[in-house]
Order: sequence, then structure tokens, then C-alpha cells
Amino acid sequence: MGNKHKCTLIVPTLNAGTMWKRWIEGIKIQKRAIEDILVLDSESDDNTVFDSREAGLRIVEIKRPDFNHGATRQYGVTLCPNAEIIIFLTQDAILADQASLEELIRAFDDPQVGAAFGRQLPHRGAGPLGAHARFFNYPDKSSVKSREDAKQLGIKAAFISNSFAAYRRTALLKVGGFPSNTILSEDTYVAAKMLLAGWKIAYCADARVYHSHDYTYLQEFKRYFDIGVFHAKEAWIREQFGQAEGEGARFVLSELKYLFHTGNWYLLPSAFIRTALKYLGYRLGMQEQTLPVFLKLRLSMHRRYWQQNSCILKGENRLKTPGNNMGG
Repeated sequence: MGNKHKCTLIVPTLNAGTMWKRWIEGIKIQKRAIEDILVLDSESDDNTVFDSREAGLRIVEIKRPDFNHGATRQYGVTLCPNAEIIIFLTQDAILADQASLEELIRAFDDPQVGAAFGRQLPHRGAGPLGAHARFFNYPDKSSVKSREDAKQLGIKAAFISNSFAAYRRTALLKVGGFPSNTILSEDTYVAAKMLLAGWKIAYCADARVYHSHDYTYLQEFKRYFDIGVFHAKEAWIREQFGQAEGEGARFVLSELKYLFHTGNWYLLPSAFIRTALKYLGYRLGMQEQTLPVFLKLRLSMHRRYWQQNSCILKGENRLKTPGNNMGG
């Protein structure tokens, strides 16, 4: 029944590199064809735009300094006024098989589902730590979450990932769309809003992509600093669904068991260091209001967010563009 929905797929790009052709191939072999594929490109200077045109994809270019995780995606939504279901992928998420999109879209046969996200498998050759993160967050069993599940799942109830997710347009617009100015986690923001408004979030284990990261120590710290910033600025999510620290403790225990069971116990020192860096980064991010901008620029993985907000505070209008209407 999922074929009845009119769908658009949106992917933000910036120098997608050699993986981009694999991404396009994964799209082209889908049993559920998507007629409208929108590439929101931030001034790539490699072959991303050329390859996209060769593949017949629709391209809209935005200024690189104007990219924002929430605002840019919402801009893409406005460019697809006829789409009932809007699918999001990132440029490094490769569809795993021919049924990936079909399985994801099928979730919307339930009229109460406002958003759905698929299973992320580690890329071939991913390290044990990066692979475990995929297995922990994306199990092999599908589920549907409602507001009531927050009592048991806590903040995990609002978990979703725009690396491979889809939204019912009416539900997305009813909760105000993606936030116009967020450092990251625009997907969690919308999922939380939807749950509070009575919508359901579907996890589709049979809709699969290859997507993982092997972060360095510094990248782990910076990423969790940004997560702390998000939770500090969107305190209502923790108030409604619970603290993130409990989920972090579950992850650490799962990671230790995984390393032992897979014979990768020699990575335990690295895992402990990463855990400490994640916690330190998160706690610093939660205190971001007390930190000067120059320090936040050094601590953050998303430096452009702080540069954009510095421009806003100075009263500059450069950022009031269709791709990043952060002034409104």
C-alpha cells in the first residue's frame, strides 16, 4: 500500500566525494521509484553537482555559510509542495538493498505515524566501536513509539535519525516543521514535538542503509559538546522525556559487553577514553551559555553554527536566505 503515497527524497550535500556514485546507484535500483529527488548542495567543489545532473537529479544550490541542519531541510520541504511523504538521506548513507525505500514508506500506511526511520548498518570495514554504535541504536526488530512509551524509554522515545528518515508532510507542518536554528538533532526536535502532539514514530528494521562513523577522540568530544548544547537550548525535551545520561550509561555497558564478546577487548582503554571525552564534552555543552564564543568555536564540531549566530547578534542580515532563514 506504500506505493499510494506521493514522495520526495531530499539530500543535503557538500563534497560527497567518491561515495556519491554509490549513493546514486543505491537510489536507482530501488523497487519503489522516487520521481522527485532534490539535492540541496552547499557549493560543492568536487564532482557532486556534475554527477547529480548526470543522474537526472533536481539540484538547488545554497551558499555554504548559510547551511543549517534544521533550516536547510525545512527549506527543502518548501520546495516540494506536492509531496505527502518527505524522505531524508545524508550523502554518506547508502541504501542497503532494493526494498529499503519501499519498507520505509510502508510505515505511513498507518495514518497515526508522523515519522519513520530506518535501520543503519555499519559500513563495510567499519571499526568495532563505530559498528557497535549502529547495533546499539538500530536493532533488528521494528517498533512503533507513542508518547506513552516515554514512561519506559525516556528520551530514547524521541530518537530518530535524518540520515535515513521520512516524515508525513501534514504532521511535520502541524508541529511547526524543522527548527530554524539548531546546532544538530533537528530530527529529535521534530520527533519529540510529534509525540507530544499525539503522532507515532515508526522504526523500520527492514528499511536499511549503510551508515557509520569511526570518530577520532577529538571528534567524539566535539560531537558530544554539540549534543550538550542542543539539550541545553531545548531543555523542554529533557523535561518531557527525561535526561540523556541514563541512555549514555546503557550505551557504555553495551559497548563493554560487545568488545568482550567480539574479542576486541584490547580496545577497552580506547573505549574508556572516549567515554570520558563524551561525558566531558556533553557537560561543557550543557554549560555553553557561560562560555565565550571563541572557545565554543574551538570546542564545537559545527563551527558555522556559532559564526551564524554571531552574525545575528551583530544585526547582520546575510543569513536571511531561503536556505537558512534564521532571522525569522
